[in-house]
Amino acid sequence: MKLTNIILLLLIIAVVYAVMTYNNIVGLRHKLLSAWSDIEVQLKKRYNLIPALVETIKGYTKHESETLENVIKARNMALSAHDAGDASKAEALYKSSVSGLFGLSEAYPDLKANENFINLQNQLQAIEGDIENARRYYNATVRDYNAKIESFPALYIAKQFNFAPYEYFEVDEAIEADVYKMPKIDL
Repeated sequence: MKLTNIILLLLIIAVVYAVMTYNNIVGLRHKLLSAWSDIEVQLKKRYNLIPALVETIKGYTKHESETLENVIKARNMALSAHDAGDASKAEALYKSSVSGLFGLSEAYPDLKANENFINLQNQLQAIEGDIENARRYYNATVRDYNAKIESFPALYIAKQFNFAPYEYFEVDEAIEADVYKMPKIDL
């Protein structure tokens, strides 16, 4: 084989590899963005329950307006989050304020026994499980994508086409553990 044929073959292999790597990175990014969209859907479902929860609690807790206002502020902040970093910060504030909201049920036995309150609390817990699953999947796709764009030799293609790493969607586990513990209901 002539040297030019060998060089041409190597060049073709390099171009095919570059195209395949580029397409793989694009596919991983689309998978990641789809996973983020799944998280947003679950978060919006949860945030849409908050007004009903606040209205239910309002009738029982006349002197707890600060707690209710904090929950609404946290919800609004969370709704305006646009990426995983902002959402993580908003989640910490949201979970802290919701923890205070559910803490009110301990001080108001009639509220704790209210069927609508219990139903909303159960719905929130179910959605929390869905959010946790979506968060795990999203973080796995972020890991795969970031590993691909940071590995050799794909990192050269990623840099050439400005593929940037994505942030994980992380929530403070200590806050998360305390928020949705169901209070015991005495029958």
